[in-house]
Amino acid sequence: MANSDPVYLRVVEDIRRQIVDGTLPPGAPIPSRHQITRKYSVGETAARHALRVLAQEGLIIGRVGSGHRVREKPILLPLHRSRLPEPHAAFANDMQAGGRQPSWNWRSELADAPPDIAHRLRVGECSPVIRTRYVFRGDGRPAQLLTSYEPVEPGQSQAPEEGTYERRSAAFRLAASGRPLTEISETVLIRVPQPTESDLLELPAGVQVLQIERTYWAGEHPVETSDAVVPGDRFRLVYGIPSPL
Repeated sequence: MANSDPVYLRVVEDIRRQIVDGTLPPGAPIPSRHQITRKYSVGETAARHALRVLAQEGLIIGRVGSGHRVREKPILLPLHRSRLPEPHAAFANDMQAGGRQPSWNWRSELADAPPDIAHRLRVGECSPVIRTRYVFRGDGRPAQLLTSYEPVEPGQSQAPEEGTYERRSAAFRLAASGRPLTEISETVLIRVPQPTESDLLELPAGVQVLQIERTYWAGEHPVETSDAVVPGDRFRLVYGIPSPL
């Protein structure tokens, strides 16, 4: 924190303790700035900063006209990670299992490969790739973002496309052609969302996201890679690992 004023830290630590030990249960109102200044004998600036820090930590949420309340503890829905090469298929299965209606939209276009994507696809930096951006929803609420990249074959062109139907991925097309996928590698990161991700996913302040980097391989050749971004306060990742026995 840029401001290490012990006055506001005293307020933060006391309210945080009450939330953690249950003195302030989920949904309970948090003292207003005026009430904080009186209870803790601090100034308006310290009270305002304490509330901001608690919101950034994801402990409280604010509503215009109704003040701040302790954030409800969400039930984390499962997202099953599988070998399915179609991202919407796995997402639809999870949403329907939870009684939610899945939907999505996507846009596909030519783009230059960013350095990290070029490394994962083993192509030159700024090489042309087909980039497809998805927004997945459950009961109309944004639930997951996914951006996939596939190398452009010589002579291949790609006019911008968009839709709400099932788009066949490069990995799916490869498997359908009889060329088997031999490996799927996946890395999971936890990070602070970018502003555009917070807007698209309608994230409250303080929520971190899970970033899932997945690459499909055919032998030693990567055929497609993707980045999924999932709200960390709504979902948990579920993996099934086959037994070697």
